[in-house]
Amino acid sequence: MDFGLSEEQQQFVDTLGRFVARDYGFARRRTIVDSQEGWSKEVWQSLADLGVLAINVPEKYGGLGFGPVETMLAMNVFGAALLVEPYLSSAVIATSLLCDIAGESVKAELLPRLAGGERIAVLAHFEPASRFVIAHVECSARKDGERYVLEGQKAAVLDAPAAGHLLVSARTSGLPDDDTGVSLFLVSRDSPGLVLREFPTLDGGRAAEVLLNKVSVPASARLGGEGEAMPAIERALDIGLSALCAEAVGAMKALQNATIEYLKTRSQFDQPIGRFQVLQHRAADMLIHFEQAQSMSYLAAMRCTAENTLERRRMLSAAKVVVGQACRFIAQSAVQLHGGMGMTDELMVSHWFKRLTMIESTFGDSDSHLQRFAELAS
Repeated sequence: MDFGLSEEQQQFVDTLGRFVARDYGFARRRTIVDSQEGWSKEVWQSLADLGVLAINVPEKYGGLGFGPVETMLAMNVFGAALLVEPYLSSAVIATSLLCDIAGESVKAELLPRLAGGERIAVLAHFEPASRFVIAHVECSARKDGERYVLEGQKAAVLDAPAAGHLLVSARTSGLPDDDTGVSLFLVSRDSPGLVLREFPTLDGGRAAEVLLNKVSVPASARLGGEGEAMPAIERALDIGLSALCAEAVGAMKALQNATIEYLKTRSQFDQPIGRFQVLQHRAADMLIHFEQAQSMSYLAAMRCTAENTLERRRMLSAAKVVVGQACRFIAQSAVQLHGGMGMTDELMVSHWFKRLTMIESTFGDSDSHLQRFAELAS
C-alpha cells in the first residue's frame, strides 16, 4: 500500500510547517499559555485564513470538504508544535458532529462561521461517573412545552472556556447506561443557568466543569431526533480519537528528534553520550515504538469513518492502545535520556512529555481501550 503524500497534501503540510515555525515557536506558545485566555484569537484566525479550520466542513458550507487523512496531516504538525488552540475540540469533533446530525438551517448558519474562525463549538459529553463509557449519560433534558430544560454536570470539557457554543448531550429517556434515549442540544455559552468552572490542564490547555442548572433551550436547539444522538456522538468521537492519535505521532516524532540531537551533542567522558551502547538501545526502542504508533495512526485515519460500527471501534481501540503505550514509553525515555533538565519548564521536552501523558488518558487510556478491544473481539 502506498502511504506517500500527493503533491497537494505535501504542499498543505509544508504550508502548515512554515506557519508554526514562523508564528508558533516555543516562546510564543509559552506566552499564549500564560495569557488570561490560554489561547490566541490571532493564531485561530490565521488557521482560518490558511483553510485549516475548513478541512472537515463540506464545500457547500464554505469548507474544503476534506477528511480524516488531511486532518491527520494537520494534527501531525500541531502535535509537534504543541498547539493549544481548540482545533481538535472544535474544528474536528464538534464540526464533524454538526455535519452528521444538525439540520440544514443550523449547518448553513454555523458551519461557515466555524470554518472562518468566527465561532468555536465544543462537545460537552463525558460526565464525572462515566469513566470513558461513552453511553453513560445522567444529564437530563425535560420537555417543557416548546422548550427543553437541561440539568446535570459535564466533567473536564476540553476547551470549553474558549467556546461560544456547547453541544450538550442529555438524556430524554431511559437509564444512564442505555445506548438509546440521549439527545444533543446546541447551547449558547451565555445561557442562563449555564456555569463553567474553568481550570488549567496538565499540558497547558484549558478545560471546565460544565454545570447545567435548569438551562432552558428552545426545541429547535435539539440536533437530530429525540433520543437518537448517541450513534452520531460515537462517530464524532471516533474521528476525534483518530485525530488525537495523529497529534501524538507528531509530538512523539518531534520529541524523538530532539532526544537524538541531544545524544549527539551532549558529551561525557570526552565523547558524545550517543556513543554509549545502552543509550543507543534505548533510542532504537523509541524508534520502534514510534513506527508502530505511526502505522496505527494511519489505520485509525482510514477506519475512523467506516460504516461498520463494530469494526471501526475495534480498530480505533487497537490504535489507541498502541499509540498510548508509545506515548508513555517515548515520553519517559526522552526525559530519562535528557536527565534532570528533561523536566525543566525551559526545555520543550517537558512540555511534550506533559502533552503525551495527557493524550494517553484522553478519550480512554490504554487499559480501557485494551478491555474494549477484547470485548469487541469476543
